[in-house]
Amino acid sequence: MPTDLKTAQEMMAAAVAARTTEDPEIVSVRQVLKLLDKTSKSNRTYGSTNPVAQKFTQQLFEELTNHLTTYSKLTFLIQRSELLCKDAVVYQAEREGASESLAFKLYADGIRELVLHQGLTQEDLSLFLASLWSDADSHEEDDDIVTRLWSRNLSTITLVTAEELSKSTVGNDGGTRPDGAMSSSDSTLRELLDRERERKKQSDAKTHADGGGSGNAKSRFQSGLTGYEVTDEELAVLAQEIEAERKQDNLLCILDMLTAILASEKSPALLTKLFSLWGTIVESLLREGKWTVLERVLCLLHETDSVRPDLSEEHKQQLASLLNGLGRAERVKMIEGYLNRGPDANVTGLSTIFLLMKPDAVPSLCSLLANVTSPVHQAIVSEALTVLAKDLPDPLLRGLSDRRPGHVRNLLSILAKWNNPKFADPVEKLIRYPDAQVRRDAIRALGLFRPNGNGTKLVPLSTDEDEGVRFAALKLLISGQYTVSFSVWMPLLSEEGFMDRPISERRAVFQAVRATCGDEAVPYWQGLMTEWAWMNRRKKEELAVIGAETLGKLATPSAIEALSVGAQKGNATVRQACAAALLQAQRLQRNLPSTDPISEDSRS
Repeated sequence: MPTDLKTAQEMMAAAVAARTTEDPEIVSVRQVLKLLDKTSKSNRTYGSTNPVAQKFTQQLFEELTNHLTTYSKLTFLIQRSELLCKDAVVYQAEREGASESLAFKLYADGIRELVLHQGLTQEDLSLFLASLWSDADSHEEDDDIVTRLWSRNLSTITLVTAEELSKSTVGNDGGTRPDGAMSSSDSTLRELLDRERERKKQSDAKTHADGGGSGNAKSRFQSGLTGYEVTDEELAVLAQEIEAERKQDNLLCILDMLTAILASEKSPALLTKLFSLWGTIVESLLREGKWTVLERVLCLLHETDSVRPDLSEEHKQQLASLLNGLGRAERVKMIEGYLNRGPDANVTGLSTIFLLMKPDAVPSLCSLLANVTSPVHQAIVSEALTVLAKDLPDPLLRGLSDRRPGHVRNLLSILAKWNNPKFADPVEKLIRYPDAQVRRDAIRALGLFRPNGNGTKLVPLSTDEDEGVRFAALKLLISGQYTVSFSVWMPLLSEEGFMDRPISERRAVFQAVRATCGDEAVPYWQGLMTEWAWMNRRKKEELAVIGAETLGKLATPSAIEALSVGAQKGNATVRQACAAALLQAQRLQRNLPSTDPISEDSRS
């Protein structure tokens, strides 16, 4: 193979390998900037004390801390529509889809480089976010980002401004270039500026030592102007930007135009029509499931007061009605229609839309929870109701009478998260619900709302037709937190079918009796051990053995005395069981560890 061809192939292979292996630092920077954009938007929309905003701020701090721990600093150069790190584009406005471009915001305020250093604290990050987007009520509202950052004097954040660059001497030996074609691969702008200023200082000192004549003459003949050459690559980039603008989403173009009108229109009649049009847009986005675009629209409308402080009271009422009406029944119905088109319906950003609703949307959201068919969609609505309905639980409690088991179970899961004892009575009614899974969930919820006390109402559940319901009730009774009179247990223990139950279930019942009655049940177990049976002899013998095991676990003086009687008067099998139970009781009295065969055989 010719040498030139072989060399060319090797160069191509190296280029392909370089493209396929992305610098992990660049990946990390992109992730941090993505979270920074989301956090800035949530802070502007909801305020820094809102749980949604605080969640994003915490995620950003953790991601930023991990990056600074690994790479010691985060440096990016700022251009009009993008941010660069190590010559790679790490943020683009059209790619990120932000409601306001972070790159343009920094660029417009005169920042050309920003560096975050290791040691950045959570307080530093909060001050930095506040500097990026000042509050409407802040006295700093008219200040730019540079002024706000300098006023806070953050040692972990440094920046380079366009003013500093313009004052810097431009050289051909590695100094800064005012055309923005600089590289951050090896140095930052701050380092380049410091180096250039030091070089200029040394040059001035040398000129002064030489008499100053030649240097002054040279400066007189320098024009200070810099020429620009546009390469083919730059022309190609410009062509791509023009093509991207041509292909921009029509909806976003319309929203941009309406935003411009909202910011500048003075006619009251046109503003009234504009707000009506915004209401139509909100409903259209709800029907089409464009949640992220809708979030941008709502964020814009939330900021209208700061953008247009001159709005009349009538227009302010229109705006409030538009924002507060997001959870109206007909609008929630639009969400339902979109979600029920199929399980693959887009849900990105839907949680945020729900959380922007007011508490008066709770009844409509309960209906939505009952009517959506996908478990994924139900989970999103349930999460929203957990937040919005905490102080307004009545619609959820009324929904417990619904005949749809899945809906009732979803409501129970929400009530269980709140763990409020006042829900015990409404939930207790569900122990007679037709669906067995609902009955099981209701019993578990009762264990949260009413974890101790009188357990009489739980005893009938031990005869439920569903095995899971029976064991769920017995599990609560075995906990030792409930009391039940032995007379309540007698109908169950004396029925003929009890002996036909699985041995594990009979053990569980005896444990529940022991935990709720104590010594009150000892005569019953002693009678089992000493009774002489002609009918069902084998099954009664099994009951006597289980009774002996239960008395061994009870380990009270009355239980030990009953075991001693059984060890003398029972048949051979019972006597052997009583002897083993007596040893267990003695160990328990001495507080020695021992295995519990009853617990091992019973079901949870």
